[in-house]
Amino acid sequence: MNYKQHLEHKIFDIVSQAAKSLNVDCYVIGGFVRDILLEREHKKDIDIVAVGSGIDLALKVSELIPHNPKVQVFKNYGTAMLRYEDMDIEFVGARKESYNFDSRKPLVENGTLKDDQDRRDFTINAMAFSLNADNFGDLVDPFDGVTDLKNKIICTPLDPDITYSDDPLRMMRAIRFASQLHFEIESESLEAITRNKERIKIISGERIVDELNKILLSSKPSIGFLLLHQTGLLDIILPELTALNNVEEVEGHTHKNNFYHTLEVVDNICPNTDDLWLRWSALLHDIGKAPTKKFHKKQGWTFHGHEFLGGKMVKKIFERLHMPLNHKMKFVQKMVMMSSRPIVLSQDIVTDSAVRRLVFDAGEDVENLMTLCEADITTKNPKKFQKYHNNFKIVREKIVEVEERDRVREFQPPISGEEIMEIFDLKPSREIGVLKEAVKEAILEGEIPNEYQAAYDFVMKRAEKMGLKPVK
Repeated sequence: MNYKQHLEHKIFDIVSQAAKSLNVDCYVIGGFVRDILLEREHKKDIDIVAVGSGIDLALKVSELIPHNPKVQVFKNYGTAMLRYEDMDIEFVGARKESYNFDSRKPLVENGTLKDDQDRRDFTINAMAFSLNADNFGDLVDPFDGVTDLKNKIICTPLDPDITYSDDPLRMMRAIRFASQLHFEIESESLEAITRNKERIKIISGERIVDELNKILLSSKPSIGFLLLHQTGLLDIILPELTALNNVEEVEGHTHKNNFYHTLEVVDNICPNTDDLWLRWSALLHDIGKAPTKKFHKKQGWTFHGHEFLGGKMVKKIFERLHMPLNHKMKFVQKMVMMSSRPIVLSQDIVTDSAVRRLVFDAGEDVENLMTLCEADITTKNPKKFQKYHNNFKIVREKIVEVEERDRVREFQPPISGEEIMEIFDLKPSREIGVLKEAVKEAILEGEIPNEYQAAYDFVMKRAEKMGLKPVK
């Protein structure tokens, strides 16, 4: 079948001309072809394979493009890349690969198009469109990837044990594609992932996290995380999460399965945000529950302090997986540590002081926190579900009301420490901190408005009790 109509962009004609002048065959291969056949919005990166030198082809293509875009050459990998309009185009020579057991870096030698398709991860990524003049647009599909696309199946071109052992990251990629495309992994391939799961340990944290991020950003991440759990990969990558899959019963008392609850929360949050770090917050919001779980005869199962401990665990996970330790990690920590606050509020009478404290502590992230907590409601009881969400609506209305009146989201004390020092002729000391904290608490509790004169009068009264006298 010919797919020439999908190759109308002028870059494909330019590549075809360049290949003809060099007397090499070339093809567009991989994700671009897959997404065209799926009628899915395709990414702006295009992979070109040349039966010859990919670097020479890239340089020739640049010559034929006005303004001659810069070609980045990666000699060690035999690849080159250039940017044309809004597309990143990568060129590689067709190659054979072989692997050492302790590395995912292949030993490479020149090969045919067939050799190059053999080394691809999945049949749906091994399809190619010809860019050669005599059969421009023809589909080259040696493993019948088209049928796998129609049947929504992910399988490897060759023996899956070899494919996954050679490059264990492909196990994560299989699961990621299943999550993104809502495909099934072919049964033998899935069993091969389970057999080879320990091989994931040779993959860097950065590479693993890149795949986890893509799973989290899919429309239903639970598909991917359930597959990671089923194959045993999740036990290796995020044991803190699988530790939640342990329901105990004591004296007839059980607790909910916090692992499956977590996956529900992640799925719930997806329609409301595409923020990767808020989705990470949903994934990790209950990780402190496994180590804090205790049974009490009167109370039943408790998880006291799980939010605080969970926040500390977030940092360890980010360190272990080589994730960013900057404001992104601190955001996830904050969300995990505060994850129960709005839920507690929604169960009780919503007081202004409680809302002020929530807004003060959450700051600019209060909206994200509310989104997380609404996703956290997974009860199957329709009356309880409606009650919680009605109460959350009240909390949100209170947040707007309190914020407009008291301006605590970006809280700045109406009276500064420097002014307090000047009033009482004090040097930096414990007393200054005590007075500033007292002003903050008085505002949050609603004892005084967030205004200068009220804060000044409050400081004068409190200072008098402390034995401090103004000098003017």
